Amino acid sequence: MIGMALLEVNHVYKTYTDANRSLTVLDDISFSIAKGEFVCLVGPSGSGKSTLLRMVVGLIQPSRGEIFYRGQQVRGVMDKMAIVFQSFALMPWLTVMGNVALGLEAKGISRPEREALASKYIDKVGLDGFEEAYPRELSGGMKQRVGIARALTMEPELLCMDEPFSALDAFTAQNLREEVLDLWLDVTLPVKSVLMVTHGIEEAVFMADRIIVLSRRPARVLADVRVDLPRPRNMKDEAFARVTDKIYSLLF
Repeated sequence: MIGMALLEVNHVYKTYTDANRSLTVLDDISFSIAKGEFVCLVGPSGSGKSTLLRMVVGLIQPSRGEIFYRGQQVRGVMDKMAIVFQSFALMPWLTVMGNVALGLEAKGISRPEREALASKYIDKVGLDGFEEAYPRELSGGMKQRVGIARALTMEPELLCMDEPFSALDAFTAQNLREEVLDLWLDVTLPVKSVLMVTHGIEEAVFMADRIIVLSRRPARVLADVRVDLPRPRNMKDEAFARVTDKIYSLLF
């Protein structure tokens, strides 16, 4: 069920400057995400989608404008929000258990408590039995499952994902898309909303309630498209194709 605003992005700009030039990446970006929504950001390569996602989670700051999460201004990394990276970002010297529990260790949570919580989410992503495996022993899909489990241990209400399936083969990527949707819809988990960056328009239509379409740099919001299709979605349906064509027409 969709409820009150969980995230608000208000007139956000991002400009990088050095001694010789100034480069504006994001130009007056505004949108909100309600509790219960799955929202995708799409746009051309280099349009600032990942920059915007990193601002949402507090890893970098906007040049102008404000971002509010659960009514509080985002000025740094906040509780109840987590990010999954495209590149897996696993520590090669740590086991699956060590990687999944890493954020909990940084928060000072006791070893028994963090291992219990990590085990819960390792099981949720289908890696039960691989707790002592190292990243070099895992497939790409398994590595991304570790990244998802690590984010879930933060028990976020808002889960941010930066092109989480782009490094995977088509079969594995589709399986993980469906698994992420199942996790989002699982009422026993804390995740209420998802904000995902993707280059794949079909992927966005398959997963999202809304698709925010960004222009070329400096990025502005071209459209906020609601995807009123029943779940589970069939990529071969005519209605699916119509929404996909609408997004393509905005970008090309």
